Amino acid sequence: MGSREKNGDLQHLIPLQGLRLPEPNGDSRSSSPADSPPGAPSTARQSGKEALVKVLHSWASKKFMSGCVILFPIAITFYITWWFIHFVDGFFSPFYTLLGINIFGLGFVTSITFIFLVGVFMSSWLGTNLLSLGELIIQKMPFMSYIYAASKQISVAISPGQGSNAFKEVAIIKHPSAGEYAFGFITSTLVLRKNLGGEELCCVYVPTNHLYMGDIVLVNSKDVMRPDISVREGIEIVISGGMSIPKILTMTNSQNSLSSRAGKYVIPQV
Repeated sequence: MGSREKNGDLQHLIPLQGLRLPEPNGDSRSSSPADSPPGAPSTARQSGKEALVKVLHSWASKKFMSGCVILFPIAITFYITWWFIHFVDGFFSPFYTLLGINIFGLGFVTSITFIFLVGVFMSSWLGTNLLSLGELIIQKMPFMSYIYAASKQISVAISPGQGSNAFKEVAIIKHPSAGEYAFGFITSTLVLRKNLGGEELCCVYVPTNHLYMGDIVLVNSKDVMRPDISVREGIEIVISGGMSIPKILTMTNSQNSLSSRAGKYVIPQV
């Protein structure tokens, strides 16, 4: 009778499931797998499913981003090309519409042919004189003269085979402070007269907003670094925000560039 009361007190103090108290005769039974909680296998399966879902989600996200990275520049290229074709086609397509001809792309071909013929005509003596006369008329207009002058300078700068107004060379200078370098274009050279003589300076145009806005910095010719890249490659670097810049830039010998201009300027001695 006393042993039963003792076992009842132990069950109240330690309410463990699956644990059998020793019998009065001294035998003890340990908990078996059948006595384990029924929810343990389902919890393991659920955690395994969650891990699998996470792996699949990570794999799908990486592949989706890879597809976006590959298709984004292709889509932008096709979109801009399609927009450009529509834009150029809109110049002459209304005339064909009035004639009852609705063929897509005919206005674009006509515009390209017209631009080509204008280039051929302006290369002749008559075209050059007409262009000079038109520029003279535009320069007399107060507002249009500034727009035409700025746009012409940009178009001449990026056009190959132009005269002295084009970008001469690509330059790298120390600007705006020590330890920092700026990417620019040499537009001209000049001589700065001093009391003890003269100093040859390079006029370097440093773009600050893509290509049509920037700073003009006068730098000593000896302090200008000239990388071994063309002006067209330099313009691509500026327009792309530096993404198309080569991994390694090789500087050319500045003495060779200076010697080619040695006969142009005579530095006065005072």
